[in-house]
Amino acid sequence: MKTVYTFGPGISHDDSRARDKAVVGGKGANLGEMARIGLPVPPGFTITTEECLHFLRDRHSQSARLDGEVRSALTHIERTVGKRFGDRHDPLLVSVRSGARVSMPGMMDTILNLGLNDQTVRGLAASSGDERFAWDSYRRFVQMYASVVLGIDHARFEDALEKAKEDRGVSQDVDLSATDLRDLIGEFFGIVEAERGAPFPQDVDEQLASAIAAVFESWESDRAKVYRRLNGIPGEWGTAVNVQAMVFGNLGETSATGVAFTRNPATGDKAYYGEWLVNAQGEDVVAGIRTPQYLTLAARTAAGAKLPSMEEAMPAVFTELARLFELLELHYQDMQDIEFTVERGKLYILQTRSGKRTAKAALKIAVDMVEEGLIAEEAAIRRIDPASLDQLLHPTLDPDAPRTLLGSGLPASPGAASGAVVFDADTAAVRAELGENVILVRQETSPDDIHGMHVARGILTARGGMTSHAAVVARGMGRPCVSGASSLAIDYQARSAEIDGVRFAEGDLITIDGSTGEIFQGALPTVMPALDREFATVMAWADRHRRMKVRTNAETPADCQVARQFGAEGIGLCRTEHMFFDGERINFMRQMILATNGAERLVALDRLLPEQRSDFARIFEIMQGLPVTVRLLDPPLHEFLPHSESEFTELSSAVGIGVDQLRRRAEELAESNPMLGHRGCRLGVVYPEIYEMQARAIFEAACAVSRETGQPVVPEIMIPLVGTARELDMLKQIVIGVSEAVFAEQGLTVEFTVGTMIELPRAALVADEIAKVGEFFSFGTNDLTQTTLGISRDDAGRFLGSYIDKGIYATDPFVSIDVDGVGKLIAMAAGLGREARADIKLGICGEHGGDPASIAFCDRVGLDYVSASPFRVPIARLAAAQSALAATQRGTQPTAQQDKG
Repeated sequence: MKTVYTFGPGISHDDSRARDKAVVGGKGANLGEMARIGLPVPPGFTITTEECLHFLRDRHSQSARLDGEVRSALTHIERTVGKRFGDRHDPLLVSVRSGARVSMPGMMDTILNLGLNDQTVRGLAASSGDERFAWDSYRRFVQMYASVVLGIDHARFEDALEKAKEDRGVSQDVDLSATDLRDLIGEFFGIVEAERGAPFPQDVDEQLASAIAAVFESWESDRAKVYRRLNGIPGEWGTAVNVQAMVFGNLGETSATGVAFTRNPATGDKAYYGEWLVNAQGEDVVAGIRTPQYLTLAARTAAGAKLPSMEEAMPAVFTELARLFELLELHYQDMQDIEFTVERGKLYILQTRSGKRTAKAALKIAVDMVEEGLIAEEAAIRRIDPASLDQLLHPTLDPDAPRTLLGSGLPASPGAASGAVVFDADTAAVRAELGENVILVRQETSPDDIHGMHVARGILTARGGMTSHAAVVARGMGRPCVSGASSLAIDYQARSAEIDGVRFAEGDLITIDGSTGEIFQGALPTVMPALDREFATVMAWADRHRRMKVRTNAETPADCQVARQFGAEGIGLCRTEHMFFDGERINFMRQMILATNGAERLVALDRLLPEQRSDFARIFEIMQGLPVTVRLLDPPLHEFLPHSESEFTELSSAVGIGVDQLRRRAEELAESNPMLGHRGCRLGVVYPEIYEMQARAIFEAACAVSRETGQPVVPEIMIPLVGTARELDMLKQIVIGVSEAVFAEQGLTVEFTVGTMIELPRAALVADEIAKVGEFFSFGTNDLTQTTLGISRDDAGRFLGSYIDKGIYATDPFVSIDVDGVGKLIAMAAGLGREARADIKLGICGEHGGDPASIAFCDRVGLDYVSASPFRVPIARLAAAQSALAATQRGTQPTAQQDKG
């Protein structure tokens, strides 16, 4: 099979691999497709992802045939543009760029202007008639190549560049003369020789081979691994490499470069959105090296900017660009993110891809495109990332709160966030790990900051525009971002910054509003956002297409209300232990735990009964006839006990037992491995009076609410941590006995079921026996993952990142179900359960219930519902719809019982 595919004018591959993003990457596939439909794409070639994987596996050596195929493809470029690579008189220069099958903006490496050396730079100056342009291109190439290929810290070159501008009394790179740039390159060469003990490479073939290898290697860079881990991108995909003839936006005032979106990626409005720079190369826009200009007159006017828009400065080129915008959006049937260059008045398209957008924009674009007749409803559902909805469901700044404005920048990614200022990604990670909210403040971000950006509540940069690295990555992550805050001055050494004369140090609190670009002093209060028409429309579409029902994990009235507002169809997990920590209840609970006999326990339980009854009654009222799965007490009892001396003293006073006696009892209950100790159903077996009290509270509340409202109440009582059918049967009989007593006392009966949580491997293995007793299974995937993998989720963070980076696990198994291990147990247990009880109800209530990939797995297995935290209910609704549509597309349907809550 071929490892290199060419693209450009006159190239029309019959080989389907040339269109396959898994083979040539998203960028390569799109470049080939744009060339095929006649767009002005500079010619080039793509090296496949397969070659990348071979390179990484085979001790970082390229396959024997690659050199020959690259040389042949390079000849194709030479013939097309009429220049030769390495020619001293009129040299061909190329760009070398990554291209994974999905967009990973800024995560891997790029090298521009490759093919320059001390001879070809003079040929470029002569052939272009612009000496400054030639030396500027060489300066850029040396800086990029030295950083990417030779591994020399780019800050060394940035410092030299800043010093050169300072010495010449200029503020912009474009103000440096050809002589200045030539002198600067000499300094760059000195840095290279000092760092590597060898001169800068002059052989252009060596430059190209090394650049290709460096892009392959960047797939395994720390920042790429972090990005893949955060976005669920498998490490075995690899990246393609795209080598393309250079076109130059830095050839004077008739040349330019820019990045544009066919619709606004922040709001979804149907309006061109982008930035451009005259006499520049693409890195200047994306990296925020210069503050860019607006693309359209309307955007410039709205911002009150003085520099002309492209629409005004280059009207003919802008008209052609707008035509291509329409063509590309129609062709790909999605909003496009486009990179372009203008070389002496001629427009070239360097890249197109489906643009990253905020959740708000994604919903609006999807609904608008359906209403415009561009796509179908099913396509609209498929293209919205369910996880991105999280951006819409959280608070924004309270408009009535008093505030002190420090300054402003560009509204690069919407939403608001408050936190302590930190000035580097590592500090952000450390402080966030300690539970602190942080705002990452940088001159500009780079791909190396990805781990800090992920943990930060928000991002603030002094430089960069709306399409800078910080803006694009923040939007993709759903983080608020303010970029290009020109009044922000950062002193990294002093760990402080200043905005318009107001100084603040690391650790000081600020608030940013990524929707307005404003920066405020201190932490400001927030309010819940109003969900708009597009959200409701997409949710209605999702509900129309999904098979599985969606419940919530909730045990407080507030959480239940939120979940109902977000469309929850019941409660899949009500954790009763959370009800015991409030107010006086914790002391009653401790009194019960520390009791030395059943009589003492009953005294404490009698005090807890009315509290539990009140809790359940409020939940049943809110859920209005929807099923409510109540898990009886699950955690080990030591979790409720005092830890500090003051807590023991307070408890002693409350319950009338001496501190020494309390401490001795606490020591008796201590366990070396409590998560596998006396917890779950084991508590009910040893202390049946605990489960009797809880069952009575449930049934008394159900009867009261049913009588008051006239509506059915649907309690489902879940026995946790069952490993044998006998355990479940014993405790089920206790629950039934309590129900009969309560119904006799109340003169009223409510329908209920008793089931269990499958969270132990043994329970999955004997699920047929357990199903003869239990009327439903709810898979508790948090503990099932722990007990199957033998990994504590509380401690796994210390090493799981390394496991994922090394490909041992594709993703964090506590975030997304381990399909090959835990998934097999779930599928087996579901099958065994159905064999034993045809009408058994099957659901999932672990944290995986809000993870789109896990939801897709649950749908394939045929579970009846998933249960997610309240704010993830819309995510689950959309993910369930996407899974159902995927099953329809495959022509497969899961084995499932329909119409179960």
